[in-house]
Amino acid sequence: MSIESLFSESDLAQIRETISRVEQSSAGEIVPYLVDRIDGYAEALWRAAVLGALTLALVAGASYPFVGFRGATEVPWITLPPLVGAGLGVALARLPRISRWLLADQDIDRRVQLRAEAAFLEEEVFATEARTGILLFLAVFEQRAVVLADTGIHRQVPPGTWEEVVEGMVSSVRAGRAVDAICGAIERCGEILTNHGVARKPDDENELTDRLRIRRY
Repeated sequence: MSIESLFSESDLAQIRETISRVEQSSAGEIVPYLVDRIDGYAEALWRAAVLGALTLALVAGASYPFVGFRGATEVPWITLPPLVGAGLGVALARLPRISRWLLADQDIDRRVQLRAEAAFLEEEVFATEARTGILLFLAVFEQRAVVLADTGIHRQVPPGTWEEVVEGMVSSVRAGRAVDAICGAIERCGEILTNHGVARKPDDENELTDRLRIRRY
């Protein structure tokens, strides 16, 4: 399934409408950004190959005395199990849940944070007159989210305030509700900005496009 297929035209329209409505009541310029994955994570495949090779080699070694192969059959008995195990390990590591299990959480967090910071620059979230841009970054494979607020918001809203937005996005995407994850985060951002006095001025203009940005690795 492609990342684009997660969203219908009505879903995308719903996201645009939610952004537009929320931005009418606050000075925030909200930019939702979704990527299918941050990295190919080759190290997960290598780890799976090693684990698979060792596992089948141990199974073969433990089984050999009972099977009783002798002579020419000993060579394939020694060489084939590690090769088959490595292949099985790589195949299993292509499943998202297993691949994530093979990776360190802190390594995933670091890569997601760096990719979110790159997206902030890529989409020029900083390019608003009052520096009130907010990036809602969601990585689907990693099941991680990041909220980055520009200086105009950061001065008025404590950084820890965004943690509940992140948790809401992650829980929704884990449940397979990507649209709810994004729209819910947009709505909550609007509430937070209003509660902290980041109000829209009469002459405020829409400076960043109201749409979901979708990127592939």
